[in-house]
Amino acid sequence: MSENDVEKLDSAEPSANANSIYTSSPAPQVNSKSSTWRWIGLGSLVLLSLMVIFVLPNIVSEYELPLERRVDVTQTASSVSAPAETAISPFEEAQRANQRREAQEVLAELLEIQAELEALEVEQWGQESHEAALARASIGDEYYRTQEFEIATSSYAEARDQLGELRQSIPTVFARLLEEAQNALDAGDAETAAERFSMTLLLDPESQAAEIGLTRARTLDEVTALLAQAEDQAEDNELEAARASLQNALDLDAYYEEAQQRLAAVNSQILANEFSRIMSAGYTALDNNDPDAAIAQFQRAASLGVNDEQARAAIVQTETNLDLARINRLRESIAIAESNENWQSAVTDYDAVLAIDPNLTFAIEGRDYAAKRAQLNRLLVEAINNPERFAEDAVYNTTIDVYYTGRAIENPGPKLVGQLDELQVLLENSQIPIDVRLVSDNLTDVTVLRIGQLGLFEQTSLALKPGNYVAVGRRNGYREVRREFTVGFGKTPEQVIVQCEERVYATNGR
Repeated sequence: MSENDVEKLDSAEPSANANSIYTSSPAPQVNSKSSTWRWIGLGSLVLLSLMVIFVLPNIVSEYELPLERRVDVTQTASSVSAPAETAISPFEEAQRANQRREAQEVLAELLEIQAELEALEVEQWGQESHEAALARASIGDEYYRTQEFEIATSSYAEARDQLGELRQSIPTVFARLLEEAQNALDAGDAETAAERFSMTLLLDPESQAAEIGLTRARTLDEVTALLAQAEDQAEDNELEAARASLQNALDLDAYYEEAQQRLAAVNSQILANEFSRIMSAGYTALDNNDPDAAIAQFQRAASLGVNDEQARAAIVQTETNLDLARINRLRESIAIAESNENWQSAVTDYDAVLAIDPNLTFAIEGRDYAAKRAQLNRLLVEAINNPERFAEDAVYNTTIDVYYTGRAIENPGPKLVGQLDELQVLLENSQIPIDVRLVSDNLTDVTVLRIGQLGLFEQTSLALKPGNYVAVGRRNGYREVRREFTVGFGKTPEQVIVQCEERVYATNGR
């Protein structure tokens, strides 16, 4: 019902009733000699009637609803058949105006709700309830035209409440339409889905779900065609083409779960094929006796994330075979080093074996023995290369221990035997004293370290064991001198001169 309808109602209302009390009978002739008070009373009554007829409806006009035009009393006087004594009073007319205003207020509320619903295109989703409410409002219109305003107000109120209930049902209707739209979309009915989603957007233009659904419905046919194309391509083993078609479908509708699932399946198959190809390349490398290349291929296959357990098992097996080959090569190298008594090289090879497998018993035990032999070899070499140190008792005793340790080894090998024999001679000779002649100036106090103080002399002789010695000379006012010399080993000097000859001057220049 529109405001024009209200105007029609107002224009149809018989307006003469409001003034019937004044026009029900011909106006009596007024005697010119009537009293002034009679005219004053009659004028007041007419003025009050005019206020009821014209001023009171203007007050109602604040509700912005049209009111009927009042017609001149002379136009309706002839239509009033009731006698003057039955005309309604001004008070009754005021009551009727209040009822009319109340009807218009309820009607205004009804029209406001109707406008809201029509803006939401209620005919598309609530036609039956909407038409029922309008029918009820039409009944109110009939009562309004006959000025039965209380009944009209009741009818308008019922229609208003019916429209209000319809408005309150919008969230429920929205949820139902959204569900219907989604069901249609899932069923592949693009037309119905688009229609339902469009209706939901009328009810809630801010609905993201409806907006997304409408977009999906508009692309559904194209997406469906792409899925069918991808299926044909997959059956022809054109997996890359199928993947492209599915990706195009998802570009149109990123929410299409079936497309997502199919794309995942195609990607999985592509990866599986790639995995098989790389694994085959790895086994080919093994057949070509190139385990390093094979491991590289297997590692590449494992990085794909498909059947990585299989790839890692192949890596482990290949590495195991490769490790065994390396261990065998190292064992051969160890055997050669041990036979040549090259114990440090053997230790290095044992370490390499243990780096591959730290639990190999032969490597653990072999390394321990090789390390001891390498240590013995270093001590022997050091002793043989420095026999002059045997003059020191501590060094001599330590070297004796090393010598007997070597002699205690079973199957020592020719290199060790030769070292021990050479060391034995050096040790024996280190204990035979050799005479050494020392020369001085009888002014220098001479001391031989580790032997003792010799004092002043011009020439003396000492019997010293082979070794390194130091003779120190001291004299007041002269710089101290030190003479290092070696006894034995073909290095014994003919004489050792120890005398202080460089004067030391005081700092004041004297």
